[in-house]
Amino acid sequence: MCGICGFTGELVTSEEILEHMMEKIFHRGPDSGGKHIDTGIAMGFRRLSFIDLTGGDQPIYNETRDMVITFNGEIYNHQELREELLQKGHTMRSNADTEVLLHGYEEYGEALLPRLRGMFAFVIWDAKKKTLFGARDFFGIKPFYYALYQGQMIYGSEIKSILEYPGLPREVNRDALENYLTFQYSVLPETFFKGIFKLPPAHCFTFCEGNLTVKRYWEPVFEPDESKTLTEWIDEIDAAMQDSVEKHKISDVEVGSFLSSGVDSSYVAATFHGDKTFTVGFDYEKYNEIDYAKALSEKIQIDNYSKLISTKEYWDSIPKVQYHMDEPLADASAIALYFVSKTAAEHVKAAMSGEGADEFFGGYNIYREPHALRPITRLPRPVRKAVGAFAKRLPNVKGKNYLIRGSKDLRERFIGNAFIFPEEQREAILRDPSGRYPHTELTKPYYDKVSHLDEETQMQYIDMHFWLIGDILLKADKMSMANSLEVRVPFLDREVFDVARKIPTRYRITKENTKFAMRQAAHRYLPDMVAEKKKLGFPVPIRIWLREDAYYLKVKEAFTSPAAAEFFHTDKLVELLDEHRMQHADNSRKIWTVYMFLVWHKVYFEGGEAEITAMK
Repeated sequence: MCGICGFTGELVTSEEILEHMMEKIFHRGPDSGGKHIDTGIAMGFRRLSFIDLTGGDQPIYNETRDMVITFNGEIYNHQELREELLQKGHTMRSNADTEVLLHGYEEYGEALLPRLRGMFAFVIWDAKKKTLFGARDFFGIKPFYYALYQGQMIYGSEIKSILEYPGLPREVNRDALENYLTFQYSVLPETFFKGIFKLPPAHCFTFCEGNLTVKRYWEPVFEPDESKTLTEWIDEIDAAMQDSVEKHKISDVEVGSFLSSGVDSSYVAATFHGDKTFTVGFDYEKYNEIDYAKALSEKIQIDNYSKLISTKEYWDSIPKVQYHMDEPLADASAIALYFVSKTAAEHVKAAMSGEGADEFFGGYNIYREPHALRPITRLPRPVRKAVGAFAKRLPNVKGKNYLIRGSKDLRERFIGNAFIFPEEQREAILRDPSGRYPHTELTKPYYDKVSHLDEETQMQYIDMHFWLIGDILLKADKMSMANSLEVRVPFLDREVFDVARKIPTRYRITKENTKFAMRQAAHRYLPDMVAEKKKLGFPVPIRIWLREDAYYLKVKEAFTSPAAAEFFHTDKLVELLDEHRMQHADNSRKIWTVYMFLVWHKVYFEGGEAEITAMK
């Protein structure tokens, strides 16, 4: 795992600028660094080494040194591709997967990309054509950011690196804030920094003579196959996962595994045949998974290393976490992930994790909602809408929310696993709402592509393109790399997806549970109570904390600050906070969403970044 950065064009101080950019992502690769500076290009690299420890330093060149690559990620089928390229006459100087990428691009061009198996973000400079080519992996495991400025392209694994480029404006993107309040993460192609963008997953780009072309090279497609029995699907899931875990273990250093109370990480931990698992919990019984993890680790005969996060530690770490995230993220579990990564990094350089299982195999509890709502969604649409309008006028009685949600079409009510502020509520708290990009407009192109599929599969597809990319994978990458740890995600494998995409809905989501077929595969390695455990997520006690004096006052101070007044009606924010404290409503997620933005703003726009970097 590594970090990359760079820019096209030539500046008098190109080397100095590149050094500053590389220093900002030192945590992504403390083992070594490298750079390539030539006419029209400056490329930087930080390395966390796993394969070919002595010969895999980057940048790497082709035989004639007119092509050069820097790469962040792992290619799990690089050995097969290497043999193929050697037979075609290419000469390899190392055993690194990076060199295979470079020669593969020489041989196949962008047609190489669909043949890869792994996680990646890379750039290749063609000195003859003065062209920069780059790509991001299929599911968005590895990040890639870029900006176009004064006719040149600046890029990096993290935004903080791009911000080192001289003269590049640093301005809050208010459109990003507006949509963040609904989704709880940055959802637009343009980031929270105006002029800095994300390359989408499964996309590649070409930059030449000031022109940028971005195109999709692969697309996930769900095609249910009704011809196989449940047993056959279980066998296929297990075979694909066993193969993926083996591929993800390829390394010249030890690999461990994260372990929570959920079936996903437990399945990976029970099958990866390693020596170490890592768990964190909180000093509240309901929010502590450590005892479970130790019990399972003993059963599968793996050492477990755990960390009990104190409330003070959690809150003290928030500014550092938002610094490493680059953009605000209101998922409270990101901070827990920071601590489990920190714990793992004390023992290993890489750890496996269970991300992606829910999106591929239908694991979120919300996916059962279409079945639960069927009694009302079967009604004619005008009748449903009338019922919903009536329900909104009711006091807070049991069944009110059911009627309201049932009155809405799927596209109205589901944007992914988080739906924080509806448009009317975010407009009420924002000082200057634009009203651009309603959530239905953002999700519409994706719903349109899968409108022929059942609602459960449509929901999975939306989560794959929003929640998985914007929340789950982003925090996994940023929190692990903040601690110089590589996280590997064997569920998010092309071969695993090729099985998952064909499983009929009735074998994914049932009345009894979610991820039904995958859980049956996990039964082969796990006790029933683990394999059948309902989806919980990473429990964090923010609801409790925000009712305690110390943290209520801490958040209130932020909510009444000049920065808050610049973006929000502060009286509305305090009203949310007080309503929660008095237990009139559970506003914890809304409060947290706003608070994380204000912490991020303090870090990047009020001098907080200097304090954090000075602590390193």
